[in-house]
Amino acid sequence: MKIEEGVPLARFTTIGTGGPARAFAQPGSLAELEEALAWARERGLSVATVGLGSNLLVADEGVEALVLKLGGELSAAEIRDELLVAGGGAANAVCLHRVRAAALGGFEFACAIPGTVGGGVWMNAGAYGGDWAGILVRALVVDGDGARWRTPQELGLRYRHSDLRRGQVVARVELRLEPRPAEEIKAVVADLQRQRKAAQQTNKRTYGSVFKNPDHELSAGRMLESCGLKGYRLGGAQISPRHANFVENADRARTEDAIGLMAEARRRAWEQYGVELEHEVEFLGDLELPPL
Repeated sequence: MKIEEGVPLARFTTIGTGGPARAFAQPGSLAELEEALAWARERGLSVATVGLGSNLLVADEGVEALVLKLGGELSAAEIRDELLVAGGGAANAVCLHRVRAAALGGFEFACAIPGTVGGGVWMNAGAYGGDWAGILVRALVVDGDGARWRTPQELGLRYRHSDLRRGQVVARVELRLEPRPAEEIKAVVADLQRQRKAAQQTNKRTYGSVFKNPDHELSAGRMLESCGLKGYRLGGAQISPRHANFVENADRARTEDAIGLMAEARRRAWEQYGVELEHEVEFLGDLELPPL
C-alpha cells in the first residue's frame, strides 16, 4: 500500500473545494487499513476517512492528517442470505443494485444518499423515513487498538449522528433486509428519485444537505427559504435557488465561501426563529462556524 503526501482533496469531494492532505492512502484490505493506522499512530497524525465526499468540507489550507479512501475488498458488497455485507467504502448505489438483484428491500431510501455505507454508519444517514439505525446489524470498526464489531446501540446511532470519532474507521457493515419483489423495489426507487429531482438541483456541485432538521414545525430548508436565503451568494458559492438547505459551487468556490454561507444561514435562523441550526456536514482541517 502506498502512502502519498500532499494529495489535493478537492477532487475527492462533491463540492470540489479544499486543500491537500498531509498524507493519503487507499487501503484495500483489513490488513492494509491496520497498517495505515499504525503508520499514522507512529507519527502522531490524526486519521480521517473520505467516502464519496458528499457530506464533506475540507479546509482550503489542507488537512494535517492521514486521509483514507477505502478500496478493494473494503469497497465490495455481497449478499449473504438476507444480509447485505459490504465494505465501509462501498457506494450506496452499488449496494442498492446488489440488493435489488437479490429481491431484498429496506435499502431503497439510500438512493437519495450519494455516499458510502461506512459514511452512512458514521452519521446514521437517512432519507424518506429510513436510516441506517433501522437496518444495521453490526459494523466492524477499526482504530489504532484493533478491530471490533459494534451493534447500533454500541455505536450510539441517533438522528444524523453516532458516537464514532476521528481515528475510528468503519471497515465493514452488515445490513438486515427483507424479501421484496425486484419490480416493487425498482418502482419505489424511481418514485424517490423523482421526488429528489423535483426538490434538489441534482446537476449542481453541492455537499448534500447542510443542516439537520430542527425540532420545529419548519424543516431547515423551509426555515432558510423564509429567511430569504435562496440564491444568496458569497464568493463562488451560493445557497441553492431550489432548496435552501443546499450550498452549490457556482463558480470556483472555496471552502471559506461555503462556511461563510453556513454562518449567515445560522445567524438568520437564530434571529428570525430563535433556532440554533446544527450542521450535518463533516469538517476536515481547521474549520468551524462562529458562535451565534
